[in-house]
Amino acid sequence: MAPIGKILILTGLVLVVLGVIVLLAGKLGWIGRLPGDIMIRRGNATFYFPLATCLLVSAILSLLFWLFRK
Repeated sequence: MAPIGKILILTGLVLVVLGVIVLLAGKLGWIGRLPGDIMIRRGNATFYFPLATCLLVSAILSLLFWLFRK
């Protein structure tokens, strides 16, 4: 049962960090508005795909997981 406890603690910490990031994302105006994010507005419809933001988040998470693995 010890490995399950460690996994639950790590999952909880990750969720707390993600929650803090979501709370602070509104104060960081550049999140979601990076060059490379795609936004198309036509009439009443808007299509938004944060490509550059997704790549940045992916790179940061990959680095963090690589560091925790070592």
